[in-house]
Amino acid sequence: MAHKRLYERVAEILAEQILRGDYRIDERMPSERELAEQYGVSRPTIREAMIALEVDGLVEVCTGSGVYVRALTRRHGKAAPMDIGPFELLEARALVEGEAAALAAAQITDPLLDALEALVREMEAENARDVVMSEDADRRFHLTIAEATNNSAMLHVVTELWDARSRSLQSVAFLQKVRAEGIKPRIDEHAAILSALRRRDPAAARTAMRAHLHGVADMVFAATEAEAVERARAEAADKRRRFRVDSVA
Repeated sequence: MAHKRLYERVAEILAEQILRGDYRIDERMPSERELAEQYGVSRPTIREAMIALEVDGLVEVCTGSGVYVRALTRRHGKAAPMDIGPFELLEARALVEGEAAALAAAQITDPLLDALEALVREMEAENARDVVMSEDADRRFHLTIAEATNNSAMLHVVTELWDARSRSLQSVAFLQKVRAEGIKPRIDEHAAILSALRRRDPAAARTAMRAHLHGVADMVFAATEAEAVERARAEAADKRRRFRVDSVA
């Protein structure tokens, strides 16, 4: 099992526990924080594992409530094929597309800059009408930047990363949850990328692209939070810490 991805290994361990009856039907699974500490992994890894278990029909991830066991046998009798986890994918995109933006900034043409500006306007308009169409404009925005690198290998890699999002059962399930929470492409972040490209500033373009994709990861993580009580406790603890600091000051 050493060759498997981290979230896949955790998902298999948890699946084995469910299949042998360690949990009852409708029983709430331990919190993300508890599982992350138990297995020595990050909370995004636990969340990816839970989505994989949900694809298998073993659990249901209820936003704001928790993760509940829904079956003691897999939906299709065997584990669904594992693919790239959504947070893995965003991490890779931040690295690759950051460099693509830097490379594009040094040589992008005015017609491509105009095309990017039109796509930002399209995203903004579609955000109010149809999020799926807005996401399509988002995809074309990023692929246009990859095209502007004039590097066919870079365009191929960026295209593959975007296509992986629609091929992966885990990523598709995650995207559906994100849409249900009202998450849409961020216009201000795309505008910041475009601004850096218009200035022909590679460093700024790289920074803007990475900031955008890291922001997407943070936004997705917040939108798919299954344990509202745990989040509320963390926020309360943070407020208490800040109050103590302010009081000392």
